[in-house]
Amino acid sequence: MKTTAKFEDVSHGSIWLIALRSSLLFIVICGIAYPLASTGLAQLIFPHQANGSMVKDASGQPVGSELIGQTFTDPAFFQGRVSSIDNDGAGSGSNNYAPSNPELLKRVKDSIAQWEKENPKVPVSELPVDLITNSGSGLDPHITPASAEVQIPRISALRHIPEDQLKQLVDQNVEGRDLGVFGEKRVNVLKLNLALQELGSK
Repeated sequence: MKTTAKFEDVSHGSIWLIALRSSLLFIVICGIAYPLASTGLAQLIFPHQANGSMVKDASGQPVGSELIGQTFTDPAFFQGRVSSIDNDGAGSGSNNYAPSNPELLKRVKDSIAQWEKENPKVPVSELPVDLITNSGSGLDPHITPASAEVQIPRISALRHIPEDQLKQLVDQNVEGRDLGVFGEKRVNVLKLNLALQELGSK
């Protein structure tokens, strides 16, 4: 009996020590070593992406991220997709309204009215749907090439730049390939507007 009691004392005494050592080990591995290693490798292999995929202007100043859309209110710039969260990078998501929701219908009607006001040369029937719809994240920085091209007449009139020159600018900023569900051609609105601004300053 004495031997058994002594064995039980030793077992209970070592359990908490094993648990403590295991906790400290996993804290060091998972909480310190792994984050430092992954951050270090990311900075070494993918420094641009690891630092937020920042986009810089002609002077080298960061003006935004190529992963987060921006709201351009000046009609002399290309417009991106509608954002229900005002392109707030602190969060993402949408209201997930049904097609019959009154607020959604009003927003779409307002977007169409704004389009008709600013783009009298392009009828609503030629308006790509992604220019009046919100993306799932509310932060989509891209539009389709067609959505950029239908804005050319407006920008040409406001900036006095020939339409064929603006079409060439859009073509130069097309990214990706048509791969069906795996991706399609797209245009980053921020990058396109930076190129437009540089073109207008020449």
